[in-house]
Amino acid sequence: MDAIAAHAAATPQTPAIVEGDRVLTWAAFLDARNRLAHALAGLGLRAGEHLIVYAHNSTAYMLTGAAARAVGAIAVPMNHRLTPDEVAYILDDSDAAIVCVGDQFVATAEAVRARAPRVRHWVTLGHERRPWARAIADLIAAGDPRGVPVETGGSVGGSMIYTAGTTGKPKGARRRVVDQRALLPRLAAFDLARPHVHLAAGPLYHSAPGAFATYTHVFGGTVVLMPKFDAEGALALIARHRVSSTFMAPILLKRIADLPADVRTRYDVSSMQVIVVAAAPCPMKVKEDILAYFGPVLYEFYGSTELGMNTLLRPEDVLRKPGSCGRAMPGTELAVLGADGAPLPAGEPGELVVRRYDGVFDEYYKKAEATAQTERGDGWLSVGDVAWIDADGFVYICDRLRDMVISGGVNIYPAEIEDVLHRHPAVQDVAVFGVPDDTWGERVHAAVQPRPGSTVTAEELIRFARERLGDYKIPREVSFHDVFPRDAAGKLLKRVLREPYWAGRASRV
Repeated sequence: MDAIAAHAAATPQTPAIVEGDRVLTWAAFLDARNRLAHALAGLGLRAGEHLIVYAHNSTAYMLTGAAARAVGAIAVPMNHRLTPDEVAYILDDSDAAIVCVGDQFVATAEAVRARAPRVRHWVTLGHERRPWARAIADLIAAGDPRGVPVETGGSVGGSMIYTAGTTGKPKGARRRVVDQRALLPRLAAFDLARPHVHLAAGPLYHSAPGAFATYTHVFGGTVVLMPKFDAEGALALIARHRVSSTFMAPILLKRIADLPADVRTRYDVSSMQVIVVAAAPCPMKVKEDILAYFGPVLYEFYGSTELGMNTLLRPEDVLRKPGSCGRAMPGTELAVLGADGAPLPAGEPGELVVRRYDGVFDEYYKKAEATAQTERGDGWLSVGDVAWIDADGFVYICDRLRDMVISGGVNIYPAEIEDVLHRHPAVQDVAVFGVPDDTWGERVHAAVQPRPGSTVTAEELIRFARERLGDYKIPREVSFHDVFPRDAAGKLLKRVLREPYWAGRASRV
């Protein structure tokens, strides 16, 4: 089924996309999608080829992805914060046939264009025009409004998203097709298998915001776009459009929770029914604050770009199972393996693995060796996270394998320490990691971003931790930072904080 055509026939004047004061109805969305799809096919875009979308959240962004899927091509989002060299690398590595560029990134595209000789066409998505590019407005105006060239069937199309590159060059995690039938039980578990007014608060280039916006359209809902996140602005949009669902990374929820109480009370957020959080560990304090403000609407999942959504924590379990990211998603099988590859009993931490199912990636594009490194035999896959599972089946993520601190032979999981320090009233954010120690191998270091206007000392934070943690988990030192490095999705770039301590060392453990 072509979902866009079906919703345009059933509810033609219902909004499909809202961006500022601009509203695109389902009928207008279908017309523009069809015209752009035919135009892209006329430029030679074929099923299975890659089309890069390099832009901020916008109506044009969503139209471009929908049109690419309509002809069977795969839309590949580009991270906003990459350097020109990194952009050039992805253009080359992805074998992109067409690149669509928002106004803010036209200058970068112009600078790297000569280094991407295999790109056949460039398309500008905003007001900027260049002699070397087509303009999306011209393509839509000249396109054929008739039905799409390729039926989408029961699929929402393929996808390829480049990972963050924390262990080397970014890798394209590619899915050739995503079956709607496999998605249905997972989305039903979130109460998202029905029309919602959905706030796209995070950047659509990131896997979860882009996916949840697309899923909203599968069920005929309305997507309200935020070009750039602002905490009070998000509340204003929720109140104005009666938003009923959203996905936010923990840092975005924290920014809402940190708003003064008198600001939060200005907005009616009673329409909100589903808030999904994922992408990084969410401190319990943030969860508690969000539940207190919005009510019992917070859902959390654990997953990854490669392995999709693997667990679900429902609102009624958030406070009952503190620190958990939920139980296995419907249709998902999980296990925790020890160093010998054997399953571990309940309560023991090890490497979390997921049995291959319809929602996982097919491959890292053109990187068979990297793909093989995720495989653990007998259909199990891993992205390198440490976890334990309790007797009720609830999963607790300890950390990334590479983030785990080993001090004196003892495994220490930074997420637990970070959750404690987040509760100090002077702490805005915190990142815990291991630094070199000639005696113990590593010692625990806490990098802290204080709240604006607050004063706190290292001694005070260490004492705070000592009252709540075992001795071996206590940070031995604290550094203070005005800001933390983050990517555009709000993920903390812990490696940037950690790297100076390990520079020049042959061994990183």
